[in-house]
Amino acid sequence: MRRRDFLAHVSWTGAGIAYALTPFGVVRAQSQPEGTFFVQISDSHIGFHQPANPDVSATLKATIDAINALPTQPQFVVHTGDVTHLAKAEQFDTAKQILGTLRAPLLVLPGEHDVIGTPADFFAAFPPKSGAKGWFSWDAGGVHYVALVNVFDFEQMGLLGNEQLGWLERDLAALPASRPIVVFAHVPLYALYPEWGWTTGDGAKALAMLARFDAVTVLNGHIHQVIEHSEGNIRFATANATAYPQPAPGTAAKPGPLTLPHDQLLHVLGYRSVELSAGEATIRNVTLG
Repeated sequence: MRRRDFLAHVSWTGAGIAYALTPFGVVRAQSQPEGTFFVQISDSHIGFHQPANPDVSATLKATIDAINALPTQPQFVVHTGDVTHLAKAEQFDTAKQILGTLRAPLLVLPGEHDVIGTPADFFAAFPPKSGAKGWFSWDAGGVHYVALVNVFDFEQMGLLGNEQLGWLERDLAALPASRPIVVFAHVPLYALYPEWGWTTGDGAKALAMLARFDAVTVLNGHIHQVIEHSEGNIRFATANATAYPQPAPGTAAKPGPLTLPHDQLLHVLGYRSVELSAGEATIRNVTLG
């Protein structure tokens, strides 16, 4: 949006809305949320240099600026993986510098691009919140949050592994069915599009453990676009990237960076806000365009 267009637009806009002035123009944020409120970002791919987005650092910075400009800061911001493109030390350093400007607390999960060769460099840059393998859970505001890692041993699809599945079973065992659950992962837990590896091989085992709960929200990245799906009381939502989009399932020979005109690109990059009230999740996808 050009500055003059923005000024004309806000002449009739009500109060309670925040805007961030970024290198790409003005990004509109939502009004002040009620209840539990957090933000998800994903797939920043720092180090990527291709026509689909020649400056992924700039679009990540623009996203962070928009989040920092929210009238109410989120309880936390979660990055659901592929922070970097090739897991190089300088890429982790750049990502840390940009993400370090967030006003809200930050949680970071690895994507498959972050663990190329070894996960050690990712965890050196973004130490796990508990344990040594990266998965963890916590409770806040009457909600149980679970962060899963399904990119180790990543070849053709995501994988949780028996150790993590055993941990998840123990983690959920004492919780009442009425407890709202929010799950974060990089790769989708359900079979979104197995032909492209857009699934988790043993994800059905995790979903079986979650099926008894009244309200479960599963948020992931990896797909670089918003796709929503429901199975029983489990709601799934993939997120836009901050780097570049990918084709819709089955619309290309294979997944990969999708090159769009610059003005169109900004309409598919950004962040997601999630408000939780009485277990119900209100999801808003905010773009840079």
